Amino acid sequence: MAWTLAQYARDAELVPVLAAEIAATLAAAVQARGRATLAVSGGSTPRGLFAALAAIDLPWADITVTLVDERWVSPDHADANARLVREQLLQGPAASARFVGLTTPAATPFEAVAEVDARLRAQAMPLDLAVLGMGEDGHTASFFPDAAELPAALSDTRHLCCGLRPPRAPHLRMTLTLPCLLGASRLFLHLVGAGKRAVLETAMQDGAVAALPVRALLHNPRLPLEIHYAETP
Repeated sequence: MAWTLAQYARDAELVPVLAAEIAATLAAAVQARGRATLAVSGGSTPRGLFAALAAIDLPWADITVTLVDERWVSPDHADANARLVREQLLQGPAASARFVGLTTPAATPFEAVAEVDARLRAQAMPLDLAVLGMGEDGHTASFFPDAAELPAALSDTRHLCCGLRPPRAPHLRMTLTLPCLLGASRLFLHLVGAGKRAVLETAMQDGAVAALPVRALLHNPRLPLEIHYAETP
């Protein structure tokens, strides 16, 4: 089994536990090598987690925050994960952390892979941990079911990131590749709600990764996926 599962009744119970785990990992990395890197996801699920993390006393000036994936929009766009992170996580003491975004002025993410890859290598590697989410279609990061670029996102070892066109979601995306994520020291999956639990249980069974891409992490023995699930917000 390539995962662990911690279950909670409410996200309010989950958040302090997960925040403490993340904080301990970041603090240990800073102590060991003078810096640490955290990759986070967007959406509504991590808002409480971001607030909890921002309130923890950490050497934030030695911590880099980057994104697991991003919509190809302006960093100030309402749908931008960068905006969510700035408004919810990089507040108070955490405002001193370095933020490394995944967008450029290029028209599409496909044109920007080399630039974003170089930026990540120079400013955000190695990853100490990544916090992932999952949609009810089984996508995680921007590994969307049936996306034409999904095979590249799951296998490209030349680049840390990959452009992707979701078949049924708005905006082109830039995502960290699966090999990049598997290079982290720890991987967390943060889920809330019975609908997502049902998808997770299906994905835990053998089946096509293209149908439920979260399987690429659940069934990869290289790095156990640490799942934190709450039944309700």
